Amino acid sequence: MNTFFFLKTCDTCKRIIKTIDLPDSVSLINIKENPLDSDQLDTLYKSTNSYAALFNSRAQLLRKRGLKASELSEEEMKNLLLEHYSFLKRPVLIYNQELFIGNSVATVEAAKKAIHG
Repeated sequence: MNTFFFLKTCDTCKRIIKTIDLPDSVSLINIKENPLDSDQLDTLYKSTNSYAALFNSRAQLLRKRGLKASELSEEEMKNLLLEHYSFLKRPVLIYNQELFIGNSVATVEAAKKAIHG
């Protein structure tokens, strides 16, 4: 299933949706209203074999808790990802079995190319 996990209030996510020009076949999932469940996280993990690749190390909630991403285990990252939407690096696009994580220019361009050729 083609899915785009994003935060509706994030201007960067909104810009990327327009830049990529997502087709109607992509399901948009606002992670604040529909947080990741364990099955979705397992699917993402199978593509990366790393929770760190999915983890937003700049999440404000991380700092508020006095935590550093570099000091967290994979299991701790997994639990945080399931606990609160802000720990997911965003946006995340699953398109035709390919996974695109984050908002770097290279990632956005790769996603756009995967969709539109």
